[in-house]
Amino acid sequence: MKNEQKGILYAFGAYGIWGLFPLYWRLLDQVDSMEILLSRVIWSFVFTTVFILILKHKNLLIEDLKTIWKNKKVFLALLAASFAISCNWFIYIFAVNNGHVIETSLGYYINPLITVLFGMLFFKERLSKMQLVAVIVAFIGVIVLTVSYGNIPWVAMLLAFSFATYGALKKKITLDATRGLAIETLFILPFALIYYIYIMSTNQMSFLHVSWQTDILLILAGVVTAIPLVLFSKGAKLLPQYLIGFIQYITPTTLLIFGIVLYHETFSTIEFISFSFIWLAILIFTVSTIVESRKRHNIEHKVANVEI
Repeated sequence: MKNEQKGILYAFGAYGIWGLFPLYWRLLDQVDSMEILLSRVIWSFVFTTVFILILKHKNLLIEDLKTIWKNKKVFLALLAASFAISCNWFIYIFAVNNGHVIETSLGYYINPLITVLFGMLFFKERLSKMQLVAVIVAFIGVIVLTVSYGNIPWVAMLLAFSFATYGALKKKITLDATRGLAIETLFILPFALIYYIYIMSTNQMSFLHVSWQTDILLILAGVVTAIPLVLFSKGAKLLPQYLIGFIQYITPTTLLIFGIVLYHETFSTIEFISFSFIWLAILIFTVSTIVESRKRHNIEHKVANVEI
């Protein structure tokens, strides 16, 4: 099997699992969203650390920690990234378990465009005219929804901006996916443990107090978090960026279908119009990205031939 074919399988696996997350979190709708988040952090750290030890990468993890500690900018960036992804996880879990699956879909449709905008604002990346048009069209869609709601679709916007912030903070931090997740959850772990102790003191804890099925689901939240991240990391290394960008729309599309068909959430005409703007923006963005990628490839190919 060719590397690109492997990469496509890894990417489909990652985004497919992320798209199925509502089914998993709905099994825990009797548990408070904050406790689910805390369990996700704690058990993600446990499982990724055990996995690292099984792979005998303990020394690599120690070296990563030493390098991060010596570079205060990297340390602070990774700490901020840890908080950003934790906020993203909480908002997503809360939204799914409170009947906002369609809005989470909107958030993850918007996210790549916010990421592109961040690249332009903070990393001086240049957008083609068509990519800029795509961003503008997407924001028109958000404005349509905002006007129809009478307020900003906060769930969608917070999901999009928190994940884009996470990506921007990690842009220049090169860490293995598994060790990176272990370190990120390590940063949040003290806060998670302290809050868990607080929940225990108030007798509001579900873990070990509801059912053994709930306990297992909370523990496996760590595995569910780690697997797609590792698959994504492997896929991203084997695929061009535009192809990863196209495949990632599996997740919000699955969320949208679940929200309408499975959870019977309202999808009004206004929401369809708003989503249509988003879909148009994605189409413009994807086509322009493929065209730009091919142009660069042709230029690089010509330069290589000239040098030969």
